[in-house]
Amino acid sequence: AAKKVAKSFTVDCSGPAEDEIFDVAGFEKFLHDKIKVNGKAGALGDAVKISRDKSSVTVNAEAPFSKRYLKYLTRKFLKKNELRDWLHVIADSPNSYELRYFEIQGDDEGDDE
Repeated sequence: AAKKVAKSFTVDCSGPAEDEIFDVAGFEKFLHDKIKVNGKAGALGDAVKISRDKSSVTVNAEAPFSKRYLKYLTRKFLKKNELRDWLHVIADSPNSYELRYFEIQGDDEGDDE
């Protein structure tokens, strides 16, 4: 039997959560409902554990679980809440993501698009 490898990924939502435009609890629930285990959504069993700590959500998952999948779901949640225009998902370390605001282009930029 293949050894179970547990991976841990974190999504840091502190910026938008502090501005109260991002619902961390709602995001946690969204992940609970959407993450698929063996092709079934919402049936996490022991394979995936989701925990929330103030403004970040941590997913502890047994492989196979890709970090990219978490990014995909995070973006889906942003889209659902119409936050995709304001926030994007940045990898800030090999096993965590951070929600950041898009840099709003200032007037000091010389070139116009």
